[in-house]
Amino acid sequence: MKALHINGNDLTLEAVREVVVEHRPVLLDPDARERVDRARAVVDTLVAGNKLAYAITTGVGKLADVRIAGEQIRELQVNLVRSHSAGVGEPLSPTETRAMMLLRTNSLSKGFSGVRAVVIDTLCEMLNRGVTPFVPSQGSVGASGDLAPLAHLALSMIGEGECLDDKGGRISGAEALRRAQVKPLVLEAKEAVSLINGTQGMLAVGVLALLAGETLVDSADVIGALTLDALRGTDVAFDERIHKARPHPGQLKTAENLRRMLEGSGIRESHRDCARVQDAYSLRCMPQVHGSVRDTLAHCRKVMETEV
Repeated sequence: MKALHINGNDLTLEAVREVVVEHRPVLLDPDARERVDRARAVVDTLVAGNKLAYAITTGVGKLADVRIAGEQIRELQVNLVRSHSAGVGEPLSPTETRAMMLLRTNSLSKGFSGVRAVVIDTLCEMLNRGVTPFVPSQGSVGASGDLAPLAHLALSMIGEGECLDDKGGRISGAEALRRAQVKPLVLEAKEAVSLINGTQGMLAVGVLALLAGETLVDSADVIGALTLDALRGTDVAFDERIHKARPHPGQLKTAENLRRMLEGSGIRESHRDCARVQDAYSLRCMPQVHGSVRDTLAHCRKVMETEV
């Protein structure tokens, strides 16, 4: 399968599925690499000049007023990752973790985070070579960031923490990188914050739930058409003119699907002139019920595409 170029601008939810589920390879787009390098140069300039800059030459949170000496910068990165790797509970599934990795890769590729390109390259290598960090599912602080989940991801990137092996067992992050021949990262200024301060954990879970929901509502239309035929129902309730009177997009789509699937049905023709006037609500109102789900999913898709 052709490698997907990650540039931070046009990753689709369908491409997320290809990478996460079908293991399509990824790499950093050349144009994105240039943007990333330019942003990194700004960070390097701030460090070289010992300029005051939050999370670059200072601590974070309550320690924002503490200046960080040049020789302490690498130590700060490791300490930030370790201290935030405090998740608990059952781990995210391998699919959810891979989605989180891809979405963080995409975000960093926009060129606004100040990381070196090698950080993104390492994430790509881990995705391509099947290195899946062990990420506890509980511990996010919501809109303020998936700090703990992303810290567990970053921990494996530096050869610490744990990863999942191909049998679902847990191995050390160092061993996982060794087996995959991925070199552990040595994080430089700002890179710890850039890796852990994001919402890609919840976004990953949301994107996968959305994709599953879209498949489910399509399946519901198919099952509905089969059920209607099996119960000798009528397709009159799905007439396009009825649904154009209240044209909710999802309702129109489900009505269209049902008309298309029932068109030419021999079963339908066998009882077209029967005495029954209408079917049960659960059958005749499928466009309204399934359609409201479609409209909700469409809103979720718009939000998630913006977040990606």
